[in-house]
Amino acid sequence: MSAAPPVTGLAASWQRREGERELLLYCLGCMTLGFVLVLGADVSEGRQLTAQDLLPLALYGLSLVGIHLLLVLGGFRGDQVLTATVAALSGFGLLAQYRMGAFQGDPATLNFAWSLFPAGFFVMTVCALIFANGRYRVLARGLWLWAGLSLLLVVVLLVTGQRFRGAVYALGFTTPTEALKLTVILGLAAYLERQGQALARWHPYLPLPPWRALWPLLAFFAVLAGLLALQRDLGMMVILGLAFLVLMVVGTGRIGYLVYGLLAAAGLGGLMLYLFEHGQRRLEAWLDPFQDPTGDGWQILQGLSGMYAGGLWGEGFGIGSPQYTPIAAADFIYSVIGEELGFLGCLVLILFFLILFQRGISFSAQARSDFGRLLAAGFTAVLAVQTLLNVGGVTKSIPLTGTTLPFISHGGASLLTAFAIIGLLLAISDGEPGRVARPPQAGRGRPTFGPPSDMKPRKVRRRAPPRERPGTAESPP
Repeated sequence: MSAAPPVTGLAASWQRREGERELLLYCLGCMTLGFVLVLGADVSEGRQLTAQDLLPLALYGLSLVGIHLLLVLGGFRGDQVLTATVAALSGFGLLAQYRMGAFQGDPATLNFAWSLFPAGFFVMTVCALIFANGRYRVLARGLWLWAGLSLLLVVVLLVTGQRFRGAVYALGFTTPTEALKLTVILGLAAYLERQGQALARWHPYLPLPPWRALWPLLAFFAVLAGLLALQRDLGMMVILGLAFLVLMVVGTGRIGYLVYGLLAAAGLGGLMLYLFEHGQRRLEAWLDPFQDPTGDGWQILQGLSGMYAGGLWGEGFGIGSPQYTPIAAADFIYSVIGEELGFLGCLVLILFFLILFQRGISFSAQARSDFGRLLAAGFTAVLAVQTLLNVGGVTKSIPLTGTTLPFISHGGASLLTAFAIIGLLLAISDGEPGRVARPPQAGRGRPTFGPPSDMKPRKVRRRAPPRERPGTAESPP
């Protein structure tokens, strides 16, 4: 009895992504339940429901179907868990934004709000398909393009933008500098791919880095940090700064870059607090929000009181009072989730973020090129630091930086940038043909501080080949 022929083509792609299909269906079911709870709360308050109220859920379901079909048709072989994780986080965000009234009002003026999440899913899927199978390597050729574009973005915003609440925004209060999370990481990964070995060769007797290879990076980051300081975007400075240190350690294996970087960050932070009154007020509000409870400390206190009211189980989705927290839809969306879903709801949200970070770290470890390894590490660091800054600021663990929560907070540029990052991470997870990435040169893959113990190559004693005996088959007598 002959064996059945192997499944190939579109049928094989459909079969291969069965796990993703099941996870996306779970996401859709959970978000449908969430919408039912929110709509039920609206009905109990006497509000009349319309077809417009079901439109966000319908767009979310169609987006998930579109993502899956495009990946199947494209024969995509990348990670399936990350796709479902981002779908779950985006569903959380969509529910939270609906709860905050982002989809209420005149339908003619809500086209942007309705199309934002579907557009983000489309950007993610297109990036994954375009740069899959190792095609993302072409991005490494634009080293100076990414560096120049990063500086140009901030300069144009400073020249043409408008200042509001201490920061500078573009037309319509948009933040085009969110693209720095892409351009800066692309430029750093491309440079470290070329100069990683040189940057790993520290002084043979002193813990000093190679300045000849390091000064272009320091010069670029110093100019960028200065421009961001003029814009007063402290959150972006912290995100890019920590991601820069992570990439230096991953690309060279030198823990010394992290130590020196943290020392420099401490000095720069103190200088920023001394020069800018905006940062001083945020630090004072963090240390003692009751010092100005109706001013700078108002947002922190209202967010904390909302999460305290949520307790363990929450007051119920749609039943809380997030309208008392300023800018709750953006900076303090985590406090809304804590108030209405409680500590357990926040714990589930953090769990999804941890899954996302774990997938990014695994892509970096399994990447088949140096550029892919660095790119995955840098993008994961960006999302992890951004999440930490938002959650830490809302819970008063660290000072507020005005950073949004990825996939959850309101914000067009931030959301689309996060989706583009996920698309590139998916492309890296698809793998590529060719050589395996080199481990960091210092310490044989383990981060080290000073010069490595095996800095000088060992001499290998060469032996002469044995003489052939007469009378053998190879050398007849």
